[in-house]
Amino acid sequence: MSRFVVITSDADFERRARHAATGLRGTLHVITADYLPPGPDDILRVLTGELAEVILFGPGLPLEDSIRLASLFDLQFPEISVVLVTESRSEVALPAMRAGVRDLLSPNADVDEIRSLFERASLAAAGRRRGLGNSVEGQPPGGRVIAVMSPKGGVGKTTVTTNLAVGLGKVAPMGVVVLDLDLQFGDVASGLMLEPERTLADAITGAATQDSMVLKSYLSVHPAGIYALCAPLNPVEADRISGDQVGHLIRQLSDEFQFVVVDTAPGLGEHVLATLEVATDVVWVCGMDIPSIRGLRTGLTILNEVGLLPERSHIVLNFADRRSGLTLQDVEATIGFPVDVVLRRSRAVPFSTNKGVPLLQDGTKDPATKGLAELVDRFKPNWEDRPHKKLHRRVVVQ
Repeated sequence: MSRFVVITSDADFERRARHAATGLRGTLHVITADYLPPGPDDILRVLTGELAEVILFGPGLPLEDSIRLASLFDLQFPEISVVLVTESRSEVALPAMRAGVRDLLSPNADVDEIRSLFERASLAAAGRRRGLGNSVEGQPPGGRVIAVMSPKGGVGKTTVTTNLAVGLGKVAPMGVVVLDLDLQFGDVASGLMLEPERTLADAITGAATQDSMVLKSYLSVHPAGIYALCAPLNPVEADRISGDQVGHLIRQLSDEFQFVVVDTAPGLGEHVLATLEVATDVVWVCGMDIPSIRGLRTGLTILNEVGLLPERSHIVLNFADRRSGLTLQDVEATIGFPVDVVLRRSRAVPFSTNKGVPLLQDGTKDPATKGLAELVDRFKPNWEDRPHKKLHRRVVVQ
């Protein structure tokens, strides 16, 4: 169960917070005070039973003390989400982010806004706990970087990317970020129905390159519990972004998130190669047509020769249809690798794309949904520990 802690001397805000917590999974503990103790332990020791997940520093508290205590929580209890209520949101945003504050809230926020914030902060806490729990001594830090690739365009790469990110968001709430590296014509924003205020062009310059908290403030939040960093709004900006900047950005994101899902541009350009240098996994997407299949074979061969093929590869056959004149065996014989996931041709896919709601978000029952869920399963903890026969079970094209 989640435990929400609110510290405030404002009786009206306390009333709204109590009302907002009604019906949420967990309990609300209110500490009525106009000052803060020296350290986190002084707050946590007054709680009994469940551990705190979300601590909200409400109206009536000294701002400097709130930021100081938030930084201590971030160091000592990073799994707890700290939220700050302030009227000076623009002035406080940067120091608050640096102190590890997960969100800011207006003191005039209504009940629905407070409830929404409780839900977001609780999801973020759950994602942090999973990330801390999955860290293993001796392993390099950072999350998994999943590059979704295709040498050819028009094979449904962005559809696979957005659905994979949404599916992983259920595994690690608020622990997933999707990055649109199709810098000239990226469609992640439209595929997730987002209107980003900041884009990748903002994230590779200025303070964001040095401060991960500033970088996080540039991300767009999606209702499915994931973050997104979308492609530049102007295609001209793509020429100003180097491969080194892309590599640095991905490493920054992997230090903060359990999964970084990268939607790359078609081909093997500078930005794609920079992504492969830091990727832990690559998801290859190809259609059931000869140009797409031959392009994939060529891409695999080239990357293998130059040593840029990640150890973990996942091959997805999209638009699968027996009426195409090709068989699964034809595809595998051409590319020289087994196909891991088959996505059958479906009318539901273009409909969901036009709607801006991925299939794995709205739960549409469709053969393509089943295939996308199978792809997500390949990234769940302990997936590789499954019995050998399940890892290499023959997929079927219908």
